[in-house]
Amino acid sequence: MAAVYAAIDDVMRLGRKLTAEEQELAEALLPVASAKLSLIAKKHGKSIALMSAADPEFALAVKETIARAVIRAVNAAADNSPAATQASQAAMGYSISMSYLNAGQQLYYLRNELKDLGLLRQRWGALEVYGNDNSD
Repeated sequence: MAAVYAAIDDVMRLGRKLTAEEQELAEALLPVASAKLSLIAKKHGKSIALMSAADPEFALAVKETIARAVIRAVNAAADNSPAATQASQAAMGYSISMSYLNAGQQLYYLRNELKDLGLLRQRWGALEVYGNDNSD
């Protein structure tokens, strides 16, 4: 079994109070969220377990990141409709269009959260277009 980097108490402390049903869902999502973050780190050649053991501040940041992702998933699975990030309306012909924050109701990490943990970095590179022939 993979390591779980956050507990249900962390989710409730960093997020909001949960109902019994939401708490059960959050407890089921915590190992999935931890495993998903570990896989993202492995993909970038890093180990969340080693980095957390070496740096307590990093461990707190990991705990907060996982708690936020779980809260997003729990909020999306709630009975009330998910928050809209964009909406537009028209009048006479009646048209409405909305973009939802988490329409798929899935567990995900934001790019800025992964950048804060040092898992995503800006990459740069150069390409020699004309070759490098120094035979003059």
